Amino acid sequence: MSLMRRMRDITVATLNERLEQAEDPVKLIDQYLAAQKEQIMQSDKVYRQMLAHAQSLRQQVLSAEQLKDKREQQAMIALKAGEELVAKMALQEKLIQEEKYEQFNALYEQSKLSIAELEDQLDQLKRDFDEVLGKRQYYMARLESVRLQQRMNESMRGGSYGGISSRTFSRLDERISDMELESRTLRDVRQLGKELAHTGSAMQQALENELTQLRSKLEKEGWLK
Repeated sequence: MSLMRRMRDITVATLNERLEQAEDPVKLIDQYLAAQKEQIMQSDKVYRQMLAHAQSLRQQVLSAEQLKDKREQQAMIALKAGEELVAKMALQEKLIQEEKYEQFNALYEQSKLSIAELEDQLDQLKRDFDEVLGKRQYYMARLESVRLQQRMNESMRGGSYGGISSRTFSRLDERISDMELESRTLRDVRQLGKELAHTGSAMQQALENELTQLRSKLEKEGWLK
């Protein structure tokens, strides 16, 4: 596993761990996206540098190959002309170019493998970024819906709610769903109160007595002041 892939795994694991304790998961996701964007930019910069380096290596390979072939042709011409010493000098240069060709060709092939690996990792980083960005937009919409419902509830009853924490995106789903359920329950209770307002006076008196007893019980238990 490459260093970049290990760093990516550590980053994702850290995000999941911190989401579990986050009071504002969207803010934490924004921080993750900012760091991820910076990593993508840096990786893309390295990618372009690697492409330029690979192109330079390829030119060295082509140059060595051309010189190798050229010196071999010169050696053949010199040998045909009876210039054995010149032929040997040309062949010596050919051997030097052959060695250079092998060295630079090995580096070039290695660079192509590194570029392919970096391309895969860069694509994965971009896919991760797009996925988290999509989740952020979804949660922002849901959170805004819930917060608006909370404000309505608070204006009618003065209620308050705690922050949201999440272990992962699925955990965040559960918490927001609980909040949505609470909002619907409050709405149903209010509707029930409206229906009770139309019941008879005897029933109203009985309900008031029950409510008084319940309040007294809660006061004794310390729930009401």
